[in-house]
Amino acid sequence: MKESTMPRGRRSVTMAFMMVIACSTSAFALVTEGIERVTAVSAAEAPVFDPALAKKLGGDERGMKTYVLCILKTGPKDAEIKGEERKAIFAGHFANMGRLAGEGKLAVAGPFDTNDRSYRGLYIFNVATIEEAEKLVILDPAVKAGVFVPELTRWYGSAALMLVSDAHKRIEKPKE
Repeated sequence: MKESTMPRGRRSVTMAFMMVIACSTSAFALVTEGIERVTAVSAAEAPVFDPALAKKLGGDERGMKTYVLCILKTGPKDAEIKGEERKAIFAGHFANMGRLAGEGKLAVAGPFDTNDRSYRGLYIFNVATIEEAEKLVILDPAVKAGVFVPELTRWYGSAALMLVSDAHKRIEKPKE
């Protein structure tokens, strides 16, 4: 389906996926055998298969693996939760994402721009089944409170997504 004929909400999801793929195939901070290095593959260089890295990231022969994609949609209680309660819920939401990323269970997360589908955010869980992802997403304080409602589906993508968190730590400006 051409993007111009796609419904707007679907275009935003398509664009989100394109951004995830672009991030996963760009230059990453690779951690192999305790040595950190940033690699960039130029058009003239052929990539070199790294079997140890593929195994560490859980990649198959194509360098891919199964994840669970979660789209967080606006929940039934979103409009009624305000003030300090909302602030506390979102503090817990962000802390939960940090914990899951630290445990290697969350590959990528981020918000959507305003859209007509009630899409609020995206998680890509580093788990292979919907059941495993459900156990993780119900721990999110914003889901528990009804601010968000999750939609889960299996997704097959680059195992290199697991490098995004480490790369992000290197490019995020420290808080002052």
